[in-house]
Amino acid sequence: MQYHPDRNKAPGAEERFKEIAEAYAVLSDPKKRAEYDSAGFAGVAGFTPEDLFGGIDFDSIFGDLGFGLGGGLFDRFFGRRRAGPPRGADIEVEVRVPLEVIASGGEETIRIERRAACTACGGSGQKTTSRRDRGVLIRQSTPCSECGGSGRGRVQREESIAVRIPVGAEDGLVLRVPGKGYAAAAPGGTAGDLLVVVRSAPDPRFGRSGADLWRVEELDIADAVLGAEIRVPTLAGNVAVQVPPGTQPDSQLRLRGKGLPRYGGRGRGDLYVRLALRVPARLSAEEKRLYERLRAIATTSRKA
Repeated sequence: MQYHPDRNKAPGAEERFKEIAEAYAVLSDPKKRAEYDSAGFAGVAGFTPEDLFGGIDFDSIFGDLGFGLGGGLFDRFFGRRRAGPPRGADIEVEVRVPLEVIASGGEETIRIERRAACTACGGSGQKTTSRRDRGVLIRQSTPCSECGGSGRGRVQREESIAVRIPVGAEDGLVLRVPGKGYAAAAPGGTAGDLLVVVRSAPDPRFGRSGADLWRVEELDIADAVLGAEIRVPTLAGNVAVQVPPGTQPDSQLRLRGKGLPRYGGRGRGDLYVRLALRVPARLSAEEKRLYERLRAIATTSRKA
């Protein structure tokens, strides 16, 4: 899961995932493992991708996580080619998901336009009619009225597809919806997949870094000096936070467990609050007098 290319876009992650998948394929098969134990890499050097991965259902391994290794991704990594008509192209779209949905999981509706097989003619582009003339069965083919018989029986359709957003979905996570990509170029082929790239929707309250959230709170100078209780918004509502006396500009407060759930069910991130001092632009006569008095006291203390 750490190196899955739909989850980890760092340089080298894809190659590392391939190495792990190949190791898994060898070690999970008693015969292949015996050959590796007896001869090392030489014992498994002659295996083709079909030999290594033919008995492994990667979709079942990764399916619960919201993505898989089937279809075009497997072909691209390990060079396996499907028999029969070619597979249709994938469609890739981005979806902006609110932080509340990422925190609890949910569904987002994706609207796409794609070429799909015509349902009226089954993708053949022709409609066949039959009639009997003096006992003889006569079949006649005419261009399909739905797709016009052009484009090999393909039509352009707009669809709304509900996609499940897993709890704690990371920014850039790719969710694969099998069979919702473009139709294959030839009748009988399988459609490509819909690849949904999850992005966090902008939120005026927070910035996001993985499972952690960030926020800036302005603080009056008096509250920074004397300490204060402030109200800070979180995804679960406002909470009271104590600012200690003598807080310095740009200090950070850490609210443990107030961030997003970590993807894969590994606890929660934190909420970091950066305190920015608010300097008044205008002062009343009384405020100015008090600030001048404070400055005089501070100057005397430094000279003492």
